[in-house]
Amino acid sequence: MRTSLFHRQLAAHLVDRCRIVPSLLILALCFFLQQSKPVFAGPTTDNSTQAVPAATSTRYGPFDLLDSRSQYGQGAFPEPFLVDDSDLEANEARLDLLHTKIGSQHSDLLTAELEKGFGLLTLEIEVPYQWDHVAGERQQGFENIDLGARVPFYQYVSPSGLIDSTFGVAFEAGVPTNSTLSKNAEFVPKVFNDLKLGAFTLQSILGYSTLVGPGDDGGLATFEYGFVFGYTIQHDQLPIPGVLQVIPVFELIGETALNHDQKGQTSLEGDAAVRVNLKTIGNIQPRLGVGYVFPIDNNTRQDLHWGIVTSLVFEY
Repeated sequence: MRTSLFHRQLAAHLVDRCRIVPSLLILALCFFLQQSKPVFAGPTTDNSTQAVPAATSTRYGPFDLLDSRSQYGQGAFPEPFLVDDSDLEANEARLDLLHTKIGSQHSDLLTAELEKGFGLLTLEIEVPYQWDHVAGERQQGFENIDLGARVPFYQYVSPSGLIDSTFGVAFEAGVPTNSTLSKNAEFVPKVFNDLKLGAFTLQSILGYSTLVGPGDDGGLATFEYGFVFGYTIQHDQLPIPGVLQVIPVFELIGETALNHDQKGQTSLEGDAAVRVNLKTIGNIQPRLGVGYVFPIDNNTRQDLHWGIVTSLVFEY
């Protein structure tokens, strides 16, 4: 009896152990399968978080202030007629003629210009020659030879690319030629912004001009400003043979004297023009332009009734 009872207890104990072991084996197998589950790069049907590679940044330059997506320097901004250029120009030559008239008096200003880009830095030189016909007398000569430089320092481009804005600094030095029209040196630090909103562009430039030299104008300080509004019409919208783009342009250019007896005096003029960018001829792309110049305030009307500006630009 004792032996049979012992055998029955031992058998019950083994049965209980056999029930526990399969359960442990099943739990261990489930744990192993869960830990060895493959990870797929594609989307899954569950709510697990997938690792997403970080997008490549388009920022570059000092402190990542510039954006490689910007259209600055890519021909998106038309060359101004009266306002100083602010876009990046790699290789450009231009010749402009401004004819203005007031009554029987008239003036002609011929300007030759070269621009050269070094990375994001643009250097330029302007050589202007002027003829004045006043009260039956003719006065002519070279005006200041202008040396300039400009460079962008910050750019913002919206995710869609619709808004494209570039801020920059520039400097211009006018070297006097000692002609009857050029006696004083001029120094002009500037800031500028080139803004593109789709096909619409706005170029803005502000400067502080100081004249250095003899005469009443020596030491004269002037606040200068200019705005260039443009709207680019592409060839597929206006299919003119041989024409890449047609760009209507409206400009405002003004200045306000800050000292001397001219303090507070302001002059403001504008022009309505059109720039036509032609198809390239070899490695040269011609850009033609013509505009009508007009006074806006009374001070300007004393020196200008109307004018015509023509511009021939070669990008090479």
